[in-house]
Amino acid sequence: MTTTEFDPGLLGEHCWLECANGERVMLPVTRWQELDSTDEPLLAACLGPTLDVGCGPGRLVEALTRRGVIALGVDVSPIAVELTQARGAPALCRDVFERIPGEGRWRHVLLADGNIGIGGDPVALLRRAHELLRPDGSVLAELDPPGTGLRRQQVRLSSVDSSGGWFDWARLGPDGLERTAGEAGLEIRWLTERGGRWFAELQRH
Repeated sequence: MTTTEFDPGLLGEHCWLECANGERVMLPVTRWQELDSTDEPLLAACLGPTLDVGCGPGRLVEALTRRGVIALGVDVSPIAVELTQARGAPALCRDVFERIPGEGRWRHVLLADGNIGIGGDPVALLRRAHELLRPDGSVLAELDPPGTGLRRQQVRLSSVDSSGGWFDWARLGPDGLERTAGEAGLEIRWLTERGGRWFAELQRH
């Protein structure tokens, strides 16, 4: 089976992102596995067919499906897809920049758990999300805390026992969101905080 950078975290191993500048960002691997109350702002905003990009173990896809919302997870990790499907939720092993089912017809694109950093270029990722949405659709994104701005950097996933290879990643806080979203043809509909986590809904101009 093909392995990907985040697989140790998907399997529950305690790990962190090691940044090229020496900074370490602990990953909330326990929260990836099971739903908690801080996920509610994202889930409550999903009012129609939702694409969860970088779905990981699938807790959000499962929760939406249980609520009667059509949802699909996509992830480049076969392990993530297997874990999601094991929950009884639909998922595909797919890069978001490849062809995605239902392009142009999704009500929401979900970028939770820092996945707005995928590829190291949030503008490019949000533009791609824009393409996937129907005209009245929106992006629901989780952000880093205020003060983060926009940081594009090389990172690698590390644990007590090992470190993976370097790859491009980005971190985006509320203070960098307006400009970043604007460059992708989106604007902020709302911004909120829950339990120390920050979320935003972005809609077309």
